[in-house]
Order: sequence, then C-alpha cells, then structure tokens
Amino acid sequence: MTVSKPPVARRDPKVIEQLGRTRTDDYAWMKDENWREVLRDPKVLRADIREHLDAENAYTKELLAGTEALQAQLSAEMKGRIKEDDSSVPASDGAWDYYVRYEIGAEHPIHGRRPRGREDGEVVLLDEVAQAKDKAFFQVGAAHHSPDHRLYAWAADEQGSEYYTIRVKDLATGETLEHVIDSAYGDFTFSPDSQWLFWIWRDENARPSKIFRRPARGGEDVLVYEEDDEGMFMGVGTTSDDSHVVIHVGNQETTEIWLIPAAEPERPPFVAEPREVGVKYDLDHWTDRWVIRTNADDAVDFKLSTSIAEIPARSTWTDFVPHEPGRYITGFAAFAGHLVRAERVNANDRIIIMPRDGDEHEIAFDEEAYALSLEGGYEYDTALTRFVYQSPTTPRQWFDYDMATRERTLRKTQEIPSGHDPARYVARRLYAAAQDGAQVPVTVLMLKDTPLDGSAPLLLYGYGSYGHAMEPSFSIRNLSLVDRGWIWAVAHVRGGSDKGWGWFLDGRKEKKTNTFTDFIACAEHLSEQGYGKAGRMVAYGGSAGGMLMGAVVNLRPDLWSGIIAAVPFVDVLNTMSDTSLPLTPPEWPEWGNPIEDPEAYDRIASYSPYDQVSAQAYPPVLATGGLSDPRVTYWEPEKWVAKLRQYSTGEAPILLKINMEAGHGGASGRFDFLKEIALDYAFAIWASERGWEQ
Repeated sequence: MTVSKPPVARRDPKVIEQLGRTRTDDYAWMKDENWREVLRDPKVLRADIREHLDAENAYTKELLAGTEALQAQLSAEMKGRIKEDDSSVPASDGAWDYYVRYEIGAEHPIHGRRPRGREDGEVVLLDEVAQAKDKAFFQVGAAHHSPDHRLYAWAADEQGSEYYTIRVKDLATGETLEHVIDSAYGDFTFSPDSQWLFWIWRDENARPSKIFRRPARGGEDVLVYEEDDEGMFMGVGTTSDDSHVVIHVGNQETTEIWLIPAAEPERPPFVAEPREVGVKYDLDHWTDRWVIRTNADDAVDFKLSTSIAEIPARSTWTDFVPHEPGRYITGFAAFAGHLVRAERVNANDRIIIMPRDGDEHEIAFDEEAYALSLEGGYEYDTALTRFVYQSPTTPRQWFDYDMATRERTLRKTQEIPSGHDPARYVARRLYAAAQDGAQVPVTVLMLKDTPLDGSAPLLLYGYGSYGHAMEPSFSIRNLSLVDRGWIWAVAHVRGGSDKGWGWFLDGRKEKKTNTFTDFIACAEHLSEQGYGKAGRMVAYGGSAGGMLMGAVVNLRPDLWSGIIAAVPFVDVLNTMSDTSLPLTPPEWPEWGNPIEDPEAYDRIASYSPYDQVSAQAYPPVLATGGLSDPRVTYWEPEKWVAKLRQYSTGEAPILLKINMEAGHGGASGRFDFLKEIALDYAFAIWASERGWEQ
C-alpha cells in the first residue's frame, strides 16, 4: 500500500523579541487570532488552518488504516468490560437516595432519586441522553439538588470549550425554569437555605473572574466577589455543617478563602486569612470549630489546625495534627462526631478516622500498590463514611464504613461483564534511582507469566505537574495491552505529589527538569530489570504529561519505539508569554513568568519541547488535540508536529489527530471516548511492531 506524503506546513517566520532575546517561530500562523470565538463556535476557524488540520487528520487516518480492525477490536474489548446498565451506589440525603444510572447502549447517564431505602419510586432529575441528542459534544460539569430537595441544577458544556450553561429544574412540576445562566464556570452551589444559587462567571479569556448570587428560581444576578488577579482560580461551595458558603481563591502556591454565614446569605463575604504567597490552606467547619489544612509554618506536607474564632484568621490557628515529613495530608472530611483525613505515604493512600473524643484509627489494606479515596456524601450527622478501594489488579470496591463500630460494608464491586480474574495479573512497586539519588516509584502491571527478559513490549505512562499524583488505580483500558503481553508501567515522577508535597516542589520552576530526568531514569531502570528494552518502549502522557513526552523524546529519542502525546502542552515558552490565553497567568507559579523574569525565560526555553526540537532521528509520534480546548489550544500539537517533521532526520512517521468537535477531555460519550483510547493503543502496537530504526 502506498501512503501519501504527510502534509507539509508552510513556514512563515515570525521573529519575537522578548527580554533582549530573539526567537523565530515558523508556525505561529497556526494560531487563529480569533480563537476566543472559535472556542464558542468552531465553524469560524480560519479556512487555511482548517484545511491544514483536515489534511493532518486524513493523513493519520490513511497511515493507520491498517489498524482500523485492531482499533475496533480494542474498543469492543474495553466496552465489553463496562457494565452498560451500570449505576452508582445511592447517596442518602434526608428522605431521598440520589444516584446516576446508565441504560444499555447509552453514552450518557440519567440522574435520579428514589425514596430512601427503596428500589421503586424513581424520579428522573436529569436525562443526559435526551439533553445530548443531536449534539456532537455534551458534558455535565456539575449537578446538585437543592438542600430542600425541590430544585435540581446542572452545568452543561455543549462544545468542549468549558463555557457552561446552568439550568434549574423544578422537581414539583418537572419543568426546567426559563432563566438560564450562560458563560459559567462548571462549578456552582445552592445556599444552605435553598433560596440562592452562587455561580462563577467565565470571562472573555475563559477565566473565572466573578462570583454572582441569584435567586435559585431565577432573577437578578448580584455580584458577590470579583477577583482582580487574573492568575487565580476560583471555586464555590458550602461547609460540611452547612454553616457557611465558601469561596475558594487560589493557584498552585497561594490560597485565600472568603466566607458568608449561611444564616445571612445576602451578606458580603469576609476573608478567613488574607493571601500570602506560598501559603496554602483549605478549611471546613466542624460544628463548633474550624479545621484548617495548611502548609503554613514550613509544614511542607501539610498539617491540620483548628480555630474556635468566628473569623478563622491564622493568628487563631492551633496545631491539631502536626506536620510529619513524608506524610502528605491530602484532604479531610468533617462529620458531626468524626473527622476523616486522607494521607499519602510513598505513593500509597490511607484513611484515618478521628472521633471527636477518643483515639484515631487507620483503614488499612495490604496490596503492594493501591489507591484509596473518600467519596463525599450529603449528610453531616451520620456515623457512616464511604470510601473506594482499587488497585491495578483489583476493580473498584465501594465500602460504607461505620466510624463508631469500625464495620465495613461492601456496597458495590465494579462489574466486568467480559470477565476479570485478578489472579492472572501481578502489580509491583519498583524504585528507580534518579540522577540525584532520589528514589522514584514505578507501578507495574503485567500478566503473571510475562517474561522479564526485555522481550515484552512496555508502555510507560507519566504526568508530573501541578502536584497531581498518578494513583495506582484499576483501568479497564490498560488490560487490552496487558492481555496482549504488554507491561504497563506508571512513573511517579517529581512534579506530582506521589511522595508528598515536597515531591511536587522538587519538580516545578527551577527544578522542572527533574520531571523529565526522573521519567528517563524509570525507563532505564525498567530496561535494566528486564521489564522493557531500550527502543521497544512506548511513552504516553497527556496535557502537562504531553509536555513530558515532548521533553523526553528530545532528550532520549533512542529509548522509544513510539510516543503518544495527548493534548500536549508543548509550546511552553510561547504560551506562558501570551497573557490572553486562559491558563497563562494562573500557571506562572508552576513554570515562571518569561515575560518579566529573564531566568524564567531561559529556563523554559531550555526544555520547552517545541523550542528544543532539533535535527535527530525521532521515533514515531502520535499527537492528539481538541479544536475547542481552552487548556491546551489546538495549535500547540499542530505546531509541534510540523516542526518535528521539519527537523527529524529519520523515516518514522509523525502524526496529528485533532478532534474537531471536542475539547481537552476528548469525546464526551463513555463509548465514543474509548474509540480515541483505542486509536492510541493501536498506534502503540503498530509502532512497536514496525520497529522503526532510530
């Protein structure tokens, strides 16, 4: 079969002068200056850009045409592991049990409730299937019932641009109220008295910048809070005991929280503790006191404090659970008689139950690598909490836990209709020595009889940014590779919080390159131990993990038989220099500000994947993106692919696939999304079997 030549992007040099430095960008033309309108309506994309993206998609489809049967098989396998008529474990609130459920064949769920403790009497709150009909994209960001159970509200994105529309339904009449909220962030809350809706406005640059209050059934919006710093994110919610509305303002290193007493929802908010650069905190009200999780006073891995003051300023905080290096307190949940805290130690989770009076105890599991998470409920005055347990070999299990009696009740085990035998697999935790001696955890999943002689193909996944940990969780998707004899490995590199907040701090700003060299160290260790072999490993990462892919393929192209970079953040220097883009100011704490700081400019330029593309033989690369993506804009992978093709001295193909009807998360349907994963995996298999010479 003769394959067409790849699209050749025109080169239109743009010289950029910045801080006394000069760079030339041949592909800056790929950014549509009308990108804000494109987010809302992709049809207005400039014609020459659309033509080029269409050509890229056609080339990828043509080159991978031989894998279409494999893609269909992979997608069918993954779908076969999903219980099509699945439903969540109901969450009780007052007289009702709330849940979501799927019907067979449905891409989207139905939100429902029924009388507490009963199996009949369903009330449909939101039918996403009906809402999504005839729409190429539909995704609900948040959905909540009012505390009095009379209203149901949801925020829906119909483009992938993350501009949400909030609608409210009257549950007595079944009618959706005519007053809708447009240009909203996907986060909102009802006031505890059910009379008000607090919501976040997303501005013309797709940033959250104002919080409004409006009557829950519709009416005039009143400005509650406006954030002047365009580098801050915002969220809104309520305390566990429903005593306050909480406005959370912050970025990766700084927090400020504003409070509104629930008894006075129209009162202006007051600040709990004014922002101080480098100090993070979150809080909740525990009946008669505040509980604060914070890194203040050099508590790198966080501590818990309490305050009995009406305004919980830092001067009133008293240590409650002291800081312990290496024990990262990731969060907590308050109940009337108990406080539950979540911790992470050495890339594994644990849950600690603290009675209001009495000794604390731990919920423990004994697998080598596992993930344990709290699942929030609605009720405060209860002895029950819910958690989810899973591991790379063990499907998700939902437990209700009686915090007083310590009794566990298994409510649900994730069902795998096509079958799953955990005994066929083995999950291991390895440690790779980084360049500076740090021990980097690696979680491995494979069939028990997989040989460790370097003959098995290996996929190494990584992320390593923003303090996000890569949990050793169960995945119905990864099994499609593992069952074919592949080894699936996750590198818990610095930049994530897998080994604590200090692990994150050691992989950001001036220490960012640790993320890349850690990943390479993991690949080399796996090869040395027989889990993989240089030149027969596929590297995989998305978003900031896509930046990791771009960095490691520049540094060590010889290690990889293929690179999968999903929605990759690869044009770091240009993006962090463009203040109009949604995430640029909020992310300066993560990367540095190359507009004002020469050191930050030079540092970013030294690793930015797009800027570091050079004349060398690159392995096969598949880059994917979404046209409506406000996080990693479509032109980042588009530009990167063009430059890789320009400079690569090898014959390996460089491919681009842009979803023209979706954003950062890809297709919105639960089965449609699997087709995109199937494409990634088929590419991995295809690239590995072809054995392109480096």
